[in-house]
Amino acid sequence: MSTEIVPTEIVVVPHTHWDREWYEPFQRFRLRLVALLDEVLDTMEREPGYHFTLDGQLACVDDYLEVRPENRDRIAALVESGRLAIGPWQILLDEFLCSGENIVRNLELGMDRADKLGGAMPVGYLPDMFGHTAQMPQILRKAGLLHACVYRGVPSAVTTDAFAWVAPDGTAIRTQYLPAGGYGNGAHLFHDPDGLAERAAAFVTTMRRWHGPDGSLLAMYGTDHSAPVRGLPEMVSAIGARMDTLSGYLAAYPGEVEGLPAVPGELRSHARANILPGVISIRPHLKQAMGRAERMVERYAEPLSALWGGEWPGRFLDMAWWRLVDASGHDSVTGCGVDETAQQVAARIAEAEHLGQAVRDMVTARLAAAVPAEGVLVVNPTPADRTGIVLVDVAGIDPLVDPSGAAVPLQPLEYAPTLLLDEEMDPATALTFIHGTELYGQHITGWSAEDGVLTFTVARTTTLAFDVADLRDALDGVTRVRIVAEPRRTVAALVKAPPLGHTSLRPAPHQEVFTAPAPREDEDATHDPACWLSSDVTPLPAYGDGETLDNGLLRVTVAADGTLTLTGADGTTVTGAGRIVDGGDVGDTYNYAPPAHDLLVSEPVAVETELIHAGPLVAVSEVRRTYEWPAAGDGLADTPELPARSRTSRSERTVVTTRVELRAGEPFVRLRLDFDNRCDDHRVRFHVPLPEPATESHAEGQFAVVTRGLSAEAGCGETPLPTFPASSWVAAGGAAVLLEHVTEYELTGDGELALTLLRSAGYLSRNRNALRPEPAGPQLPTPAAQSRGLRSLSLALMPCASWRQAPPAAEVFRHDLVTVAGTGEPSLPLPAPAYGLSVTGEGVTMTSLRLRDDWHELRVVALTPDATEALVEGGLTEARHADLRGRPGDALPVADGTLRLPLKPWEIATIQFRKL
Repeated sequence: MSTEIVPTEIVVVPHTHWDREWYEPFQRFRLRLVALLDEVLDTMEREPGYHFTLDGQLACVDDYLEVRPENRDRIAALVESGRLAIGPWQILLDEFLCSGENIVRNLELGMDRADKLGGAMPVGYLPDMFGHTAQMPQILRKAGLLHACVYRGVPSAVTTDAFAWVAPDGTAIRTQYLPAGGYGNGAHLFHDPDGLAERAAAFVTTMRRWHGPDGSLLAMYGTDHSAPVRGLPEMVSAIGARMDTLSGYLAAYPGEVEGLPAVPGELRSHARANILPGVISIRPHLKQAMGRAERMVERYAEPLSALWGGEWPGRFLDMAWWRLVDASGHDSVTGCGVDETAQQVAARIAEAEHLGQAVRDMVTARLAAAVPAEGVLVVNPTPADRTGIVLVDVAGIDPLVDPSGAAVPLQPLEYAPTLLLDEEMDPATALTFIHGTELYGQHITGWSAEDGVLTFTVARTTTLAFDVADLRDALDGVTRVRIVAEPRRTVAALVKAPPLGHTSLRPAPHQEVFTAPAPREDEDATHDPACWLSSDVTPLPAYGDGETLDNGLLRVTVAADGTLTLTGADGTTVTGAGRIVDGGDVGDTYNYAPPAHDLLVSEPVAVETELIHAGPLVAVSEVRRTYEWPAAGDGLADTPELPARSRTSRSERTVVTTRVELRAGEPFVRLRLDFDNRCDDHRVRFHVPLPEPATESHAEGQFAVVTRGLSAEAGCGETPLPTFPASSWVAAGGAAVLLEHVTEYELTGDGELALTLLRSAGYLSRNRNALRPEPAGPQLPTPAAQSRGLRSLSLALMPCASWRQAPPAAEVFRHDLVTVAGTGEPSLPLPAPAYGLSVTGEGVTMTSLRLRDDWHELRVVALTPDATEALVEGGLTEARHADLRGRPGDALPVADGTLRLPLKPWEIATIQFRKL
C-alpha cells in the first residue's frame, strides 16, 4: 500500500563523491572512476532528462580524460547543456593542511579548467572536508561565487538548511547546509522501487524541519565512489520530483543572506558530524614536506622569478602547483589513507619542492653570475629590509666585506679539513681519481712531485688548464700521494639585504678593513681575527656559556632537566619550556585515542648539555635527553577489534636531541629536535608552560588569525578534543611558538601549550575507537603511519605580550636568506645591493607575488582586527585591483613609484602592477 506524498517538490541531485585516493592508491581508484563515468556519459546521452554533479572537482574529469581523451567533446556538450556540473575546485582539499595560497590556486586551476569545458559549477562545494577555514567565504566571494555548500563542522546553533557564513572581514556568503545525512541525504530513496513513496514522504517530513514549509527540498542522491541506480529518472518522476544539478537547485536562490542566521569564522564543531581532527597530526612527514614545498614555490620561486628572472618559467611553476594542489586532497596530505597512498602523496610533494628549487636556483644562478667567484650572493625572500644571519662557506681567513667595502660581522663555526688524502699508493691509481680538473670533489690548482711524494693542491674553483699526460714523466719514484685543499671555513655573517632584493659579500685582505677586538677569554671562536661584532652595529651580540644564551632581546637558560627558561626584554618569562611528554595512542589515522590505562612519560633518565657555539652572532647549546618510552600498546590486547587497554612494559631507550640556537637580533630562540622513533601506538608532545593564565589561543590559519577556547562543541558522538591546527604560529598566555608547517596544538586546562610532534597509529580506521562511535573508513593496517625512524623538526619559542608580535617573527623564522656562491670573473667588483619590492604595513603579510601576462600580481592579507594600509614600493608605474582569479578591476593611484592600498580588517587583496 502506497503512502500519499505531501504535495511538494523534491529536487534530486544525482552525484558521486569521489575520493581520488584513500583506502586504495590513486591508480586503483581511477580504474573504477573510468568505469563509472563511462556509464554516466552513456546514461546522460540516452536519457535527456538526466543530470549529474561531478563532486565539485575537476580532478575527476582530468583523471578520466587522461584515459579517455576521445570523450572530451562528449563531456563539454553535457556541461554546456547545463546537465553535467563540474568544478569549481581542481580537487576537494583539506582546508587546514595547506596554505591559503594553495586554496586560491586550487580554485583558480579548477575554474580555469572548467571554463575550457563549458564553465564551472558556481558553487563552493565543500561536501566532505574535515571542517572549514574562517576565510573561505571571502575566498569564494572574491572568486565570483555566491554560494557555499557544506556538511561537516556546522555548529548546533544552525537549525536551518541555509545560513550566512561570515568571514573575519565581514564577507557573508549564502551557505547550503546538508543535514540529515550530508551529501548522501537522498541516497536511501531509490535503492528499491518498493516502498519508494513511503521513503519519499519520510524524507519530506525530515527535511521540512530544516527547510521550512515552503520551497523545494534538496535530495543529494549519491555516496562514495558510486554510480546512480538504473531506472532513476522513472523513480524520480514517480514521486513527483525533478532531477537537477546542485547549481540548478541553488539557482532559485540569488545568493542573498538577509534574514539567514549568521555563523562567523571557521567551522570546526563536532555537533552535526565527525570532523576527524587526528588527521592534523598523523604522518607528520607529509605536513612537514607540504610546508617546505609551499614555501619554496610561494615565497622563493615565484617572487624571485617575477622580480629577477629572465623569461617567466610558467610551465615549471604550473607543474609545481598542480602537484601541490593534488597533494592537498582531504584523503591525501591528511595521511588518513593506506601506506601506498601516503607514499604517492609524499612523492608528489617532493616533486613540487624540487620544481620550486630548480626555478629558484635558476634565478639565483643568473644573479650569481654578476658576483665574483670568491664572493657570495645573498637574496632576501621577504618584502622588507632585513638584517639577518647567513651561513657562508668561504676560503681563507680574510674577513668579508659588503659592496660598500664595509666589513661584515663574522663568527667562524666550522673549519673544513685541508688534508684530504695522504697515503702510500701506486701513482697510476691516483691518476684514475682525476676527471678533467676534478679531484675529490674539488678542482686541481697545482701539483708537485718531490722526494717520492705526489702532491695535488685543490680548491672549489680553478683556472688551471690541467692535462694528466703532463704528470706521467714525473711519476718515477713516487710512492705516496697527498691531496691538500685550500683552507675553508663556514662562518656566520650578519648581513643587511634590501626587500625582495639581493646583496653580496666577498673576502678582503684583513689589514684593509678593520682591527679585531681582543678576544674574550671564555670564547674560543673569537681567537680568529675575522670574528667580531663592531660596537656600532645593531643588533647586540649573542653569547652563550652552555647553560645560558643571551642576545640582549632574549635570555635562555637550560635547566637540569633539559627544559628552557626564556626571559624577554620586557621581563616576560616562560619557565620549563620544551618538556617532552610521551603517551599512548591506540586510535587510528583519524582520531587520537589513549589506552584506558595510559602511561605518560615526561621525565628523562639522563640529561646532557654541551656548548656548541659561544657567539657573538650565533650561540648554540645542544641538549640531549634520554627517555624510556613504552614500545607499543599492550600486545596481548592489541587487536583491530579490541585496542590495547594499556602500554607494554617493554621500553625503548630514546634520545631526544634539542639544538638550542639564539641569533643576534632575534627575539626568539630556534629549536631543532631530533630523535629516532622506535615505538608504536603513541603520541609525543612538546609542552610550553605559559607565563600567564590563558582561556584562549590565537593561531595563524589560512589568511586569518583564529581565536579558540579551551574546548570544542560536542554533539554527534565523536569526543571533541580541543586540539586544533596552527599553520605558522600559535600564541597564548604570553608565549608564542613559531612553526615550519601545520602543527596540532592544545591549550591545556593546566596552563600549558602542548604541540604534537608525532602521533603513531597502526590502522587507517578502527571499528572500535574509544573517542569515535563509528568507523571513519575501512579497518586496514597502516604500519608506515607508526612513523618509525629518524624524526627531525624545527620550531621557535618567543615570550610575547601580544599575538601581534608573532606574525613578523614567523616571517623571519620561516624564510631564511638565500646564499649562493658567486660564479663571475674574480676581477669583478661586487654589484651594488639591488632593491626588489617592499610591502609593509601594520599587520600586512604578503602571500604571493608572480607574473600574470605582462603584469606583476601581488596578494596581501591584513592580519589585524583594525583597518590598515599596505605600502607597496619599488618603482611602480601603474596598478589595478584584481579578483582571486586574476581578472582585472579598477585602477589604483600610484605616486612616486609607490602604492598606498587601504585594507579593511582581515581583508585579502590582490593587485596587479607594472614597474620600472
